Amino acid sequence: MFKRYKLDNGIRVVCEKIPYMHSVSLGIWIGTGSRNENISNNGISHFIEHMLFKGTESKSAKEIAETIDNIGGQLNAFTGKECTCFYAKTLDAHINISLELLSDMFFNSRFDKKDIDVENKVILEEIGMYEDSPEELVHDLLSETIWAGDSLGYPILGTEESLRNINRQTIQEYLRQNYTPENTVISVAGNYEDDKLAELIEQYFSGWNLQVKSKKPYKTPEFVVNSRIREKDTEQVHICLGFNGIEQGNDELYALLAVNNILGGGMSSRLFQKIREEKGLAYSIYSYPSSYKDAGQFTIYAGMNPEHLEKVIALIYKEIDGLRKNGIGKEDLEKSKEQLKGSYILGLESTSSRMNSIGKSELLLGVIYTPEEILQKIDNITMEDIHRAIASTFNMEKVSFSAVGRLNKDIDFIKLFN
Repeated sequence: MFKRYKLDNGIRVVCEKIPYMHSVSLGIWIGTGSRNENISNNGISHFIEHMLFKGTESKSAKEIAETIDNIGGQLNAFTGKECTCFYAKTLDAHINISLELLSDMFFNSRFDKKDIDVENKVILEEIGMYEDSPEELVHDLLSETIWAGDSLGYPILGTEESLRNINRQTIQEYLRQNYTPENTVISVAGNYEDDKLAELIEQYFSGWNLQVKSKKPYKTPEFVVNSRIREKDTEQVHICLGFNGIEQGNDELYALLAVNNILGGGMSSRLFQKIREEKGLAYSIYSYPSSYKDAGQFTIYAGMNPEHLEKVIALIYKEIDGLRKNGIGKEDLEKSKEQLKGSYILGLESTSSRMNSIGKSELLLGVIYTPEEILQKIDNITMEDIHRAIASTFNMEKVSFSAVGRLNKDIDFIKLFN
């Protein structure tokens, strides 16, 4: 059972009570991420995420860690393109401790110059590790290629250049503009007493009053057709193909998810079975959709020996061409629906996944669907929806590429795919 309400200062609260569980997950969601940044401060959202764990006016970083460890809980955070989340998961008996700790980190973090300098080095190391992981780097390169010229394409970690511009002043200014009550959602899922939870949230968050003008809406980004290659001395070459996808909140996304299951969403998918299992040309190959407030992309990834590059691309093209010409059968659609429903229902088994689901939905869409409503949307997928999703996504004149490995920079990937 969901409960939604708003504090007097504008903070939205979403709760799902699950009385048969013994845990509770709490998240503080802020509607800001790398998409809210600029070239100068790129990476600041992720930087702030790290800094909230470095100590408050009353607790050191070690004491923050000990507070959650002493009750057997979990404390973490993550930064995305459009949101940042700080969360805790504990036994239901310790809900007051996790709320007090999260609120202390959220409102009373010190942002000492010494800690900022240390964290700058840590994140530079993180960027270096990312550069050494070509199978991860290639996805960021694709995003930068597709959304070139728009902040949606910025790397979440930032760059070596932009990190030099992050200091206490730039952090405080970014917080003032983006960490505001109306831009914040508190999400709770698990076992709790309604009155006690409401009282605790009021106690720790109702005093936050910050009057800042509403954020400007995102500018709708343009899908850019291009290719980008990063030469690295690796055994494998890693490639991503990117297509224009479907934005968040659009019910057509469910049809695209069904198509994804069939094309490259698992070990029984067409790409995996043909290219890995039958031909043995790639160790890893898969596809997935990404959706944002007003944009989306569909990605196909493959990692292979460089000598198999053209064969793999030709086989990917063949599978997509077959999808465009022949669609999918009714039996495939029903199997895909069951896969989607099974995956969704299994994802509801933990309080943390439920907290994530309702928090993100409230923050980015302003609406929360019940599990029954989600399952109904999946059941409602028709063959017409599938055909429409295939036609709109797999436009062969709108394909972008990224590649990492031992490659010839003169390769024209666009022509290679066509």
